[in-house]
Order: sequence, then C-alpha cells, then structure tokens
Amino acid sequence: MDRKADTEDKPVRVIILGAGGRDFHNFNTFFRNQPYYQVVAFTATQIPFIAHRSYPPELAGAHYPDGIPIYPEDELSRLLSEYRPHQVVFSYSDVSHEELMDKASLVLSKGQDFVLLGPEETMIKSRVPVISVCAVRTGCGKSVITRKIAALLKKRGLKVSVIRHPMAYCVFKPVARFSKMKDVDEEACTIEEKEEFEPLVEMGVTVYAGVDYGQVLREVEEESQMILWDGGNNDFPFIRPDWEIVLLDALRPGHEKLYYPGEVNLRRADLLIITKVNEGREASLKEIRKNISLLNPKAKVLEAPSVTQLDHPERVKGKRVLVIEDGPTITHGGMPDGAGASALRKLARELVDPRPYAVGSLREVYESYPHIEKVLPAMGYSEDQIKDLEETIRRSDCDAVAIATPTDLRRKITIGQSTVRVHYDFDVDLNPLIDQFINERL
Repeated sequence: MDRKADTEDKPVRVIILGAGGRDFHNFNTFFRNQPYYQVVAFTATQIPFIAHRSYPPELAGAHYPDGIPIYPEDELSRLLSEYRPHQVVFSYSDVSHEELMDKASLVLSKGQDFVLLGPEETMIKSRVPVISVCAVRTGCGKSVITRKIAALLKKRGLKVSVIRHPMAYCVFKPVARFSKMKDVDEEACTIEEKEEFEPLVEMGVTVYAGVDYGQVLREVEEESQMILWDGGNNDFPFIRPDWEIVLLDALRPGHEKLYYPGEVNLRRADLLIITKVNEGREASLKEIRKNISLLNPKAKVLEAPSVTQLDHPERVKGKRVLVIEDGPTITHGGMPDGAGASALRKLARELVDPRPYAVGSLREVYESYPHIEKVLPAMGYSEDQIKDLEETIRRSDCDAVAIATPTDLRRKITIGQSTVRVHYDFDVDLNPLIDQFINERL
C-alpha cells in the first residue's frame, strides 16, 4: 500500500468503494490518521439514500475538516478522471467474483491500483472473548444463529452483548446502543435495523452498532463478559474473533466459492453450519460438502434443518396470501423468495403476486431485481419507502398477509388484512461447542 516514493511525498489519493459499512470501517482503521493518504471520495451502492451525503468531519478526523463526499458508484468512471486517485479500495460485501474483477478491470484500465484490505489491517482486538457469526452469502440465517448463541450464553449466566455490522442508513452516529424496545423505536430509523435489533433486545440482550467500531468496542468491553459479532451480508468481522462461525446455504450450492468475501469466511471458519438442509437437494449438499473438504477441511461442520412456525395458521389455510420476506435476502442476496414462501406453500391456496400492486420505490425494486418471485421484500430504508411498502400491501388483492421478517412490521405500518407471523429457526445443538468455548476462554 505504500506509494510515498512514487508520489514524491505527496499524499496517496484514494477512493473507497463502499455501501455504508465496511467502507467507513476501513477508513477509520487504516486511513483516518495516516498523513500519507488522502481519501478524496467514497462511493455508495446496494443501500439507497447514502450517496450525495458526506462522511462528517467529526468522524473523518483532523485531516478532513470538510468531511469526505459520497457519490453513487455508477459515477466511478467520472471520479477516476476527475480525482485521479492512485488507489481505489474496494470495501463492501456480497459481490460475485466476476463483478468484483469487472470493477477491478475498470480501475486497472485507467492506470490506478485496485486494493483489498484484509483482516490483519482492519480487525480490532478485543479484551473480551469474541464469537463471530458470518456467512458466505446474505440470507443464510446469521441472525437466527446469533440469537441461539446469545440465549445459550445468557442461560449460563454470562453477560453477553452483540455488536452488529453497521447499518449507517440515516445518521452517521459513532456509537448506537439498544437495550430497550424504546431505544429501537426511537433510534432505529429503518425496517432493516429493526429486523436486526428488535429480536435480540426482546431477549434481554444489548445490541451495539454505529460507525466507529473502535469506540463501539470500548463501550461494549465495559459491560460484557462475552461479545457476539453479528455480521452483515457476507462480510468478515470488524472485531477479531476467538471463534469464527460461518453459515452456508443449502439452497445456493456453489455460492460459497463464487462471492466476495464469502469465500474468505469459508476458508477462515472454525465452525461451518450448512443451513436449510431439509430444503436443499442431496446433490446440492454433496457439492457444498465437497467445496468444504477442498477449501477448509479442518473446520468442524454441522448441518441445520430449517424450522418454521406460524402464530395463527388458521388465518392463512386455504387463503390467498401475500408473503412479506426479509428485504436484503431477497434483493442483493439473490433469493427468489424465502422462509415465508416456503412455509405458506404448504398451507395457502395461492401466493399473491405483489408486483402488479407495487408503487413508487417498490416498483423500482422489482425492476432492479427481476429474480424476485411472488413475494414482497420488506424494504424500508426511508420513511417514503416505508409508505410505499404500506401502500403496496393495502393495494394487494389478498385474504391475508404473512409477515416473515424478524421484526413485527405491524409496529411500523398499518396492515388492514388479516396477518400471521412466520417465525424461523434452525434445529441444531450448539450446547457442547458453547461449553467447550467457555471452558477454554473464561
């Protein structure tokens, strides 16, 4: 990364490609206090409403009194010509290797370096034992496993806190702490945040997030005996883990070696959990097992069937049902549908196609992700988008609505139709491994 000699002691100009999470963390841990580098811009993709803002000077540090501008990634070609950076640092997750190298080829064709920062440069060391839960793709079920482990640690009388991968969708806040439902209602501005924070807080587990994970970790260490890192997308952890758990998806065989940085997680893992094995084909499981044996034969492997429950199945039996699924899983996670559709196919007379009823930004979501089938992704990155979601549901010609999201959407929007919650879990026994980890680390 050192190009001081090439630039005659002038700062190395850098553009960071991101999506409102890993990009800011890479800046904070590697670039922020380095006078030999000048980050001239961030770009943003995947997550709406982050571009056309600035990374604020109070977070950017003394070298950036005006902050750092954030542009849409589709302006990258112009930015390469305008800013003439020496390096472009790729800093987000869940992209195919083909797409990653396509971006690299664009940058390299213009003469600049294309850079990936690794775990040694960006992971922060904790004074408290850390278990990380990551995945090879978005939508493998990380949050379910995080909740299971948190419950097991609490059952053993340990004070556990969860540090969540950032979701800097609204305010760029250095540290965000959620210990009561009131905190979630007041501080979580998007449905996506509520999906991650609400179930843990309801369990009595404090969740931390934010933008500056050095500050986050210092606060968590003061009140915790154990830390759970709950990853986002298929990113690797920001905090250095003592035990790395990585999930693979039986419904997406081969993806474990086709997406960045999911393959990094696969190769690093201490424990691999193949999820949804009761839904995957035997040929798919065979392919996944083979890839594990080639890429990480030393890892322990568990296989976890999915378990779904409906709180009021009588409301949907034989009915025409609109299914609402987790947003990121269905959009950039690439899944045509999810746990809700899987459960409702066994009960409902018909899954109602929401696409003819979609309004505003929801219509744009379907245009951007044509792989989505007869489900409605719970998109809620802004108040306007939440209104579009509510209106799309209102317009849908259905007898009932199945809410297959971790958060109860009825806390945020009005749904006039009869509703049922779909709860999702995995049948996997982690008790012996948790006991072993505790005995070794505490």
